[in-house]
Amino acid sequence: MVSLSTWFRYIAHKLEYSVSLSWKSYKRGQITDREMGDAVWKNLFQGKLTYLHWNKGEEMAPTIGPQGGTLLVRKLPAADPTRVFVGDVVVVKDPQKSDDYLVRRLAAIEGYEMISKEEKDEPFILDKDECWVLADNENLKAKQEAKDSRTFGPVPMTDIVGRVIYCLRTAVDHGPVQNSHFSMKKDSPVLEVELDVDEMAKNHKA
Repeated sequence: MVSLSTWFRYIAHKLEYSVSLSWKSYKRGQITDREMGDAVWKNLFQGKLTYLHWNKGEEMAPTIGPQGGTLLVRKLPAADPTRVFVGDVVVVKDPQKSDDYLVRRLAAIEGYEMISKEEKDEPFILDKDECWVLADNENLKAKQEAKDSRTFGPVPMTDIVGRVIYCLRTAVDHGPVQNSHFSMKKDSPVLEVELDVDEMAKNHKA
């Protein structure tokens, strides 16, 4: 049973998402100022703050098993340092295949100095709106197998489309994903209201 305080926090998150999404549409010229209010209410009462995403591959083991996992992803109207944080597991557009998405951990954001373990690589600072994403699996060869920023470099923050908040590896092996402390606190009401393990199990491909 979801508590009343959790519902209030959930609705507050939904309202924030609705306003951000509507404002984005307004700035793009997709809706007029008169349509803004209707768009906010429509986004507030329709749909969810999460969606399911299937991920397969060794790159994020042990967070996500190599056999694959069904992920509950929290939608982000915009990815910036006030909404996603270092330590979060995110869904990001694949820089090498524009139609695909990767699941990686956010390791650094704008302003961070990046220093390579390889002496031939010069240190550099991430520019505004840039981020660095890494695979969790430390057993993979960094530039050959991990398929992360060590291969393709920094990615735009705007390419982040969501934060992974729950992973179902099998029907009996599932649980919340370890993100930054701040994100886990923010996501807890969303997880309480929208998590449906049975639905995730039905969509599981393994």
